[in-house]
Amino acid sequence: MGQKISFGLALLSYLAAFLSSVSFFYFRGELGGDDPVVASLGSTIVFFIGVGIVLHVMGRVDLPSLSLKGAGGNQADDDRN
Repeated sequence: MGQKISFGLALLSYLAAFLSSVSFFYFRGELGGDDPVVASLGSTIVFFIGVGIVLHVMGRVDLPSLSLKGAGGNQADDDRN
């Protein structure tokens, strides 16, 4: 369930990066490249892409079973045989 949530948040992060890039190019034309708003939008794009990549990897990794059932003594019994 957590992996599905992570993947969904990754998609939202990619969408936010796209919307930030649209805003970046709009405000760059309106305000110029030296405006602090344009610089902050550029860093926002990098942030959202980075978050998206991390959450995408977390959402799509193939995790083994992390349950603790039966892990107590079965491993030691198998090693002795």
